[in-house]
Amino acid sequence: MTDTSANKPKKRDDSSRSHRRGGPRDRDQRDHGRGGKSRQDQRGRQGAGGRAGRPPRSAETASQPQHNPADLRSANRPERGRSPNIDDDVTGKELDRSVQRELGTLDEQNRPWVQKHLVMALRLIEDDPELAFDHALAASRRGGRLGVVREAAGMTAYAAGKFSEALREFRTYRRISGDNAHLPEMVDSERALGRTDKALQLVEEAPLDKLPAISRVELAIVVSGIHLDNGDPKAAVVALEIPQLNPRRGFSYSPRLFSAYAEALQADRRQDEARKWSNLAARAERALGLNVEPEPEILDLSDDEYDAIPPRARDVLPSQASSEQASTQGGDQ
Repeated sequence: MTDTSANKPKKRDDSSRSHRRGGPRDRDQRDHGRGGKSRQDQRGRQGAGGRAGRPPRSAETASQPQHNPADLRSANRPERGRSPNIDDDVTGKELDRSVQRELGTLDEQNRPWVQKHLVMALRLIEDDPELAFDHALAASRRGGRLGVVREAAGMTAYAAGKFSEALREFRTYRRISGDNAHLPEMVDSERALGRTDKALQLVEEAPLDKLPAISRVELAIVVSGIHLDNGDPKAAVVALEIPQLNPRRGFSYSPRLFSAYAEALQADRRQDEARKWSNLAARAERALGLNVEPEPEILDLSDDEYDAIPPRARDVLPSQASSEQASTQGGDQ
């Protein structure tokens, strides 16, 4: 969403996905009719008792929006409590400019509300995903027609382990934006719900050639995990043998990909190869400083012996020319 790292809002490595993957907008059902009164209500009621057959409504009841049963979002459930509190230091201006532009379609009354709750959702997604989800739902109540808001709801629901809600929000986000970047989370949510056939069908229908490299990597990790769950380690190994699995080049996604490949190899009883890829994963982590970059950062990991000497910065950071050349060869495959 606000982070340019392919898929967070947009951060790919949230806490709920890592344990599952190692081993990461129906318009007619959003907001339609919420708070809308019928023409008869708008005409007013006759006398203190109202129209025949309808009791008078109290001021509190009259001020509440009517529930639309066609709107399936958690944000629209009538039993949902008040919105969570916003930290005093949050202004709403902390959001990325692209998000601010999308939120610019909201009116002056709703925009600050949505902005601040999105900031809180981003702030809490790793430490308190349940509360982050509540903030995303609060933003969705006033900005649910915007893709960035539904994306935040999907990511926080996924981080909180609310996989049915995550699927609903990601599907809505995809309908609004046309973006398939969250396909790995959708497949993993189907897997978490025990619908592995549905998950694999979703992969078969995916436009893989249009996915960013990091999404293809995450999707391969999920598919490999599904095959391991099904007791098919050979298929798990094959699922990870994608162009991004390059032992001589390291990208921000390489440690997770290498580790998943090592796990699949070990499950297939190919111990020597599994050990090699585990060492490569550790080497890539050291070279990256355990930081996941928004865009694939190319590092030179080539070493026939895979020695244990930690790489120096001047040895692994490529020159500008070589970085541009390598990115055209591997980063977007």
